[in-house]
Amino acid sequence: MKNWLITGCSAGFGQAIARAALGAGDQVFATARRPETLAGLGATRTAALDVTDEQQVERVVAEAVRELGRIDVVVNNAGHGSVGAVEEFTMAELRAVMEVMFFGAVTVTKAALPHLRAQGSGTFVQISSMGGQVTMPGFGAYCAAKFALEGVSEALAAEVAPFGVRVLIVEPGAFRTEFGGGRMQRSRTIDAYAASTAQTRAAVDSMDGNQPGDPALAAAAILEAVNSPDAPLRLALGGDAVDAIAATLAERTDNLRAWEKVSRGTAAG
Repeated sequence: MKNWLITGCSAGFGQAIARAALGAGDQVFATARRPETLAGLGATRTAALDVTDEQQVERVVAEAVRELGRIDVVVNNAGHGSVGAVEEFTMAELRAVMEVMFFGAVTVTKAALPHLRAQGSGTFVQISSMGGQVTMPGFGAYCAAKFALEGVSEALAAEVAPFGVRVLIVEPGAFRTEFGGGRMQRSRTIDAYAASTAQTRAAVDSMDGNQPGDPALAAAAILEAVNSPDAPLRLALGGDAVDAIAATLAERTDNLRAWEKVSRGTAAG
């Protein structure tokens, strides 16, 4: 039996992972900004948690350790979507996205890390996105947060490996998680950017309920990886994520090779 601490359990992946862990006989300390949304989840324990409040994060992590005895899996899932071109979004909007999905996730990770390190085991599950490796017009703020999360998580994985602690970066494609609904931050529009972002905005407005991915199946895949001794650092979920990430990696490799002579030619003589 594992003990899970999960952020953002009111809906989407957080709720699906909580249900899957409970269904496997594990204990779940489920959190959300509005704890009343967790009433029907059946979690072992629940708590209000705003991941941007560092003091509250420290209190909730300590409470989870006290109530459950230990934490085996920490899932950083809290977040929301954002759409708008770089010129369209305000700096306040960008900072709000980064506060939740980057700084918030790092805050929770840092609060839980001493406990996992001391016990010599545990897993951090960082819910990123295929947008952690792939960008598109209109998703600059969202992808910036996910790119940043992946960067710090990759470093973290190497840092904590000697202590028996693992990191799993999850990169879902389009799943039915209310991503395009009321939780989506929509920036103002500048008419000129219709040429490059109109398709993205239209997709966001029509995606809810039509995404190909099933959150319950994603949660099952995450549990499989958490319980596997051979789990990868990055786990793409959904055929769209696999295809988009593979195409992006191939393009980067091609560009690297095409300019390799120029790149290598910068060595001091």
